[in-house]
Amino acid sequence: MKTIFSVLTCVIFVFVGLPLNAQQSNSVKEKVIRFDDTRNFNWGSDFEEVNIVSSVDRAIQKAFIYKSKSTIKKPLVISLHTWSGDYTQRDSLAELCKQKDINYIHPDFRGPNKTKEACGSDLVISDINDAIDYAIANSNVDTTKISIIGVSGGGYVTLCCFMKLKRKIYKYSAWASITDLEAWYNQSKIRGNKYDENILKCTCSENSLNIEDARFRSPLYSKTPLTKIGKTKLNIYAGVYDGIQGSVPFSHSINFYNKILKDLGVKDQSKYVSDCEKLHLLEFQNAIGELGYLGMRKICLHKEVDDIKLTIFEGNHEMLTQIAFDEILKN
Repeated sequence: MKTIFSVLTCVIFVFVGLPLNAQQSNSVKEKVIRFDDTRNFNWGSDFEEVNIVSSVDRAIQKAFIYKSKSTIKKPLVISLHTWSGDYTQRDSLAELCKQKDINYIHPDFRGPNKTKEACGSDLVISDINDAIDYAIANSNVDTTKISIIGVSGGGYVTLCCFMKLKRKIYKYSAWASITDLEAWYNQSKIRGNKYDENILKCTCSENSLNIEDARFRSPLYSKTPLTKIGKTKLNIYAGVYDGIQGSVPFSHSINFYNKILKDLGVKDQSKYVSDCEKLHLLEFQNAIGELGYLGMRKICLHKEVDDIKLTIFEGNHEMLTQIAFDEILKN
């Protein structure tokens, strides 16, 4: 066992350290970070910009909404913006919802993660709940088919909602998610990107990270809502290259999945992601056996229990948008 952990430590060191130069050199060439694109988007006339009054502090939180034109009730997709973005940023799910005439809302929830009001706070959860209430009141929503989806910082808040949102949600779909702000602070600091500085601002940290607040805002340290299990579906996705070709190591998703199983009291160890499986993915970045494909991408690892599913696929820091959309609409 000591040998496994020793090798794992070495691999993690390489895994975390490798991206630094690559990301620094790429940043000179690319001003836009994929799946954290903060540029405003021309939403077009089919999407309405609306004002939603916070039920907590009466602050206005804006959103773009698409209302199904169907006379029968349709599902609702709540698509969450990324870490540095807000409700105005481009979202490829929007066009898919429009094409299928599915209700859609892209809410602001205190904007980019640079303040204590943002970043998984209680206000964030309340704002998303308010956005759902607004969509239901102003669209023809099938309330049995409400789904929350996000990638990167949006995946992070999707998992925050799974842990803390007190309402019935049909499906949660989280891609390339941050689950542990304490770990991600250290990982981001090594990479030399902006996210460590953002975390310090969000947690009101001064000379060092406010670990207590960072953990409060982290899904990994939240209380698992055991009463939701079996009543909602949670799908967690991460690319096996993320952390090397991206800013969030896929270990965040694995650790969160294992935490849920532990809190559920799952005894079957084959349902967990083992240390040996983690080590294989970290060292070789390829599939553990023949597990099929996610679209055109190889599945590297898949685990599930009680409608909680984890899929590590051949990819980096990304959402496979069409697959994500099709999956949340499946029965």
